[in-house]
Amino acid sequence: MPGKSKRTWLINIRTKKGLTQEEVSKISGIERSTYAKAELGNSVSVSTAKSISSALGFSWTYFFDGYCDDKGRNESDSA
Repeated sequence: MPGKSKRTWLINIRTKKGLTQEEVSKISGIERSTYAKAELGNSVSVSTAKSISSALGFSWTYFFDGYCDDKGRNESDSA
């Protein structure tokens, strides 16, 4: 699908924490398929973005503002 790309930054954050998609989905309170779709680049609701970001420890706005590069953060993000 044009314009849709994998969220490698999200995958990197999850794997650096040593978590599976299933574990993140349980912590987030969402279905594993919903989480998997988020990693694949599908659109997510604000509620889903907040749940995932809370579980993984980043700002939910990363899903919407193009803030992250492939490393999971922008050059100016020092956190």
